[in-house]
Amino acid sequence: MSLGFIALCFFISSNLLAQKRDFYELRTYHIETAEQEAMLDEYLEKAFIPAAHRNGIAKVGVFKPIASEPDAGKKVYLFIPFKSMDGILGLAAKLAKDQTYQTSGSSYINAAFDKPPYKRMETSIMQSMTGQPKFAESKLTNSKKDRVYELRSYEAATERLYKQKVKMFNSGEMDIFEKLNYSPIFYGETIAGANMPNLMYMTTHENMDVRNAHWKAFSADPDWAGMKDLAEYKNTVSRNDTRLLYPAEYSDL
Repeated sequence: MSLGFIALCFFISSNLLAQKRDFYELRTYHIETAEQEAMLDEYLEKAFIPAAHRNGIAKVGVFKPIASEPDAGKKVYLFIPFKSMDGILGLAAKLAKDQTYQTSGSSYINAAFDKPPYKRMETSIMQSMTGQPKFAESKLTNSKKDRVYELRSYEAATERLYKQKVKMFNSGEMDIFEKLNYSPIFYGETIAGANMPNLMYMTTHENMDVRNAHWKAFSADPDWAGMKDLAEYKNTVSRNDTRLLYPAEYSDL
């Protein structure tokens, strides 16, 4: 067996490994009081995120609605990237055996029934799109409190139309975001969630003025003009649910 053939096999296997798609869990905690928010912050910062790091999850995102949003102070978003579905399914068992986590997270884990840390919790499970198979850290360097992270969910009327919108992202739409410096964190195809069929993605902007300028530039972009009216992409979005968020100070992303 030649060295050239071995090198080729190594290159192919490395490339396939590099293209392996992430899986994402996005939790939404619905809260009613500042006390609940404080309980969640303490738990996520002191217990959950350190435990996630110990269990091989390098980066975890925590986001909250910006002050101008109608649900400001009412939600906390937790974004967890995994390398496989096994990672999602196995995390709870790992946390149950993590004594440091159990101790540092005790006030959340053992909260009384009449003093819960949230009103309700919902979860979406996604697989990354092929056009960006791995999540990415935002390129922003300004103060986290000033940033605007835009979480969008594009719902479709049917599965077929949903797949066409995913194709649109993979075939050029996310390239336009990259060109215009949207600094995206993830693009995900929803596997399980409340509003299927839908895709979700998150872009990041230094502030609201930059965010608005980005969308103005997107609307005028020639590449977008060349694809938005193509017949294959007609009527692919029946509802656009947009959430404007900022990262918690202790968020990794």
